[in-house]
Amino acid sequence: MIDSSPDGSPDDGVQLTARQARMAAREARRQAKDQAYEERLARKRSKDVHFLRGHHVIDSAALAEAFPEPETPEYAPGTVRRRITHGITLVLLLALVVAGVVLAGMIQRGELVVHFGAAKHSAAPETCPSGPFDYPANKDVAVNVYNGGRKEGLAAGVAAELKKRGYKVKAVANGGTPYDAPAVVVSGTAGRAAAFNLQRNVAGSEYVQDDRKDATVDFIVTSSYTGLVDAKKVDQTPGALSCPRLSPTAKAPATAG
Repeated sequence: MIDSSPDGSPDDGVQLTARQARMAAREARRQAKDQAYEERLARKRSKDVHFLRGHHVIDSAALAEAFPEPETPEYAPGTVRRRITHGITLVLLLALVVAGVVLAGMIQRGELVVHFGAAKHSAAPETCPSGPFDYPANKDVAVNVYNGGRKEGLAAGVAAELKKRGYKVKAVANGGTPYDAPAVVVSGTAGRAAAFNLQRNVAGSEYVQDDRKDATVDFIVTSSYTGLVDAKKVDQTPGALSCPRLSPTAKAPATAG
């Protein structure tokens, strides 16, 4: 509570104190300005590298703090090239795998013939082997069966039929032949009689000779193959091989039915 004089005006002592407070506040502001001025002058005279003529100098650390690197940094050119190379390599490997699967499917369906089963032999002679040849027992004939057509499982089916007739079936695989006969019978000199036996069991077959030394016979069935002659109707009398493409042309073997 402020004391008042009898005439109602504030006491002189109180008024003097308020005036002194205002003067003290003005003095404090003046001193603050003077201090700020002195600090600016000191910075101008200072050799601190962070200040130049009173101005703050921004260094690399301050810049890095003010402008941080992005979360996803840009990669060096060498890194980019390596990643592109790895990507191309993976794509090529995937393409090779897909191509292998497609080729395997084509081979399995008979759409593509790979000559990995039959052995490579020299060309057939220019003349058909002279006969006649005796008909050997089926159990004495060793035969390799090859699928030269497009029907899947053809060689396996023919091999099963030959086994039922007592033949010694060896290899069963995909093969190939340039001839369009229902079946092509291939043997060396030692296997001519065995080839004659097989020709009597399939109508319209062609004989081709190669240079193998053993008596095995390759039995290549094609897309025009329709089946074996009925076992009870096979002609087992001596006869000649059928070589339609060779000279002189042998007389086709007689078949019953």
